[in-house]
Amino acid sequence: MQRTTSCCAAPGTARWWLLNMLIASELSKRFGGFLAVNRVSFEVREGEIVGLIGPNGSGKSTTFNLIAGTLTPTAGLIRFGGEDITGLPAHKICHRGIARTFQIPRPFRKLSLVDNVMLAAYYGEAGRIDREEARRRAEEALDLVGLPGGTATTKGLGAAALKKLELARALATRPKLLLADESMGGLDAAEMERAADLLARIRSRMGITVVWIEHIMGVLMRVVERVIVLDHGEKIFDGLPGEAARDARVAEVYLGKRT
Repeated sequence: MQRTTSCCAAPGTARWWLLNMLIASELSKRFGGFLAVNRVSFEVREGEIVGLIGPNGSGKSTTFNLIAGTLTPTAGLIRFGGEDITGLPAHKICHRGIARTFQIPRPFRKLSLVDNVMLAAYYGEAGRIDREEARRRAEEALDLVGLPGGTATTKGLGAAALKKLELARALATRPKLLLADESMGGLDAAEMERAADLLARIRSRMGITVVWIEHIMGVLMRVVERVIVLDHGEKIFDGLPGEAARDARVAEVYLGKRT
């Protein structure tokens, strides 16, 4: 039986609409005969840091792609801030306040760090800001993630710095909701701890709601307030991190244990 532990008000009440920034309802995505996401429903409240976890191939990144507009759902509904955004293209999703990072950063290698992030700032505002404001936002985002401004380039950046640049570009779009996809892949233990603290600091300083995909369970569980677990495209758990760690189904499919 699918287990869901909901801390939100019941659907249909006024308070439910106020609390939930993002609502995914019966979300599905089919690629030919393969059902990658199967009738997944969840809510994300404003101000939360939510972990989205599960084994490889469980549908996590596909779910992010559906929310961010990279893919169009086969079925289901996505609401953001009370607006139906189902099937909108990625640029319109971004302009409404949703940003995402990608597992593999792909910066513009011939541009400076500032210029990389300035482009993201322009994109997030559909070009409605001037160069001075774009630069201010870029330098602010770079400072927040701990990267230099000025004329610094991507040359010689390691995995941790490239992840930070990816995050800075997302932040420069001034999102209300950040979808962070494996922000710690390739990082060592110390870098993972710093990255986790950074996500918590972003939420605190910028008031951004965060949904975070990560395979590094220990660090993720320390930071998130709620965890959603997927397996073979279906949601099998939605609740507190401590409860997820004790759940038999989660242990079996994600931790590789049977209880």
